[in-house]
Amino acid sequence: MIELSDTLERQRLEEQRRALRALLARPLIRADDAAFPLVRRHAAALRDWLARETGWHLQSERDFVRLHKRPADRRDATRPARVGRGTQRKTFNRRRYALFCLLLADLERGDAQITLGRLGEGLGQAVSDPALAERGLAFTLDHQEARRDLVVVVRLLMELGVLVRVAGDEEQFLRRGLEGDVLYDVDRRVLSALLVTARGPSLVALNGADGELDLEARLHALAETFVPDTPEGRNRELRHRLARRLLDDPVVYWQELDEDEAAYLTNQRGVMLRRLQQATGLVPEARAEGVALVDPDGELTDEKIPAEGTEGHLALLMAERLAAVGPDGVSLDEAEAWIRGWQQDYRRYWRKSACEPGAAHGLCRQTLVRLASLRLVTRQGERILPLPALGRFRVQPAARPDDDGEQLSGQTMRQPDPTTRPGGPLER
Repeated sequence: MIELSDTLERQRLEEQRRALRALLARPLIRADDAAFPLVRRHAAALRDWLARETGWHLQSERDFVRLHKRPADRRDATRPARVGRGTQRKTFNRRRYALFCLLLADLERGDAQITLGRLGEGLGQAVSDPALAERGLAFTLDHQEARRDLVVVVRLLMELGVLVRVAGDEEQFLRRGLEGDVLYDVDRRVLSALLVTARGPSLVALNGADGELDLEARLHALAETFVPDTPEGRNRELRHRLARRLLDDPVVYWQELDEDEAAYLTNQRGVMLRRLQQATGLVPEARAEGVALVDPDGELTDEKIPAEGTEGHLALLMAERLAAVGPDGVSLDEAEAWIRGWQQDYRRYWRKSACEPGAAHGLCRQTLVRLASLRLVTRQGERILPLPALGRFRVQPAARPDDDGEQLSGQTMRQPDPTTRPGGPLER
């Protein structure tokens, strides 16, 4: 007979798993999110687990919860912030990130309400700083491209809940400038929770013993924490670092780990993967080349293969073709030529703009960025090199019976049908 206490315990663990998955998918959850009550209910248990396993801090407030994630790999530039959906989706670049940080500083000093035009004027004043001007950062509301960058950044702030539109429309501002201004409320509590660093940026010295610190050194200083010089302290830091990579990255390759990380993961892999699986529901896959935590539900990923739409089908075609090439990969020109051929083959399935002359150039680069973000390929100069995880998209030889009933090997040549979604997706 099943005890009531066992049933309640299983329910509690299942709720904690759902809450943790919600935080991994959206590190900032506001009160209007359906997952907010669940995360708040289990905030204490989640805070303890996250601190113990990953070194991340969970901030729980009455109107939002914020998971302060430390970056697993500061060199990874494959997952920028994105705003919008479908063909209207906008991706952040270095310029938009710089404008985003300047806007946060301006909002911190501003009033409870602010207009889009005032934000733009503040950016214009900020970029007049000689240090920023020397690095080529410029901004003026007179240029529509600059206004477009401003609107993209502001829409991310709206998605995060820092800004709440009161009146106006951003599209009018794009077309008419200050004549189509927009008014926002500023949520200072959410604003104060956005910055996630181990120390304040103002405490990071710009110059080191050998001169001015480069960007990598400054990022390291922002995220650096004290690690006790004891076996226990070093092992805890290794566990945190590896757990963050397993939870954040689609796949962790052995060749990317340093000697200490590889030794720790080799010895503790079974225990660590079991704890992560129990807490998150992610399924571990350990291979000779690396380790991945795969999400059967496809919820905890920024990119999916397979996926709907033209870009999703193109990514699947490109993954299959690249999986069949050798370790030397192919050139960008070759990959672009494949797309020009597919434009003819799948014209009836793809959206019209994707089949226009010259579209293959942009589609090729967008697709390769998508595959790189899933750690399926890497790029070296003008060549695209397949990574081991891409092997799951390789077409296997098909077996067909001969006249005597014996099996003969025949290569499958059919391309994926864009109306179907083959199994075995790499979701993380």
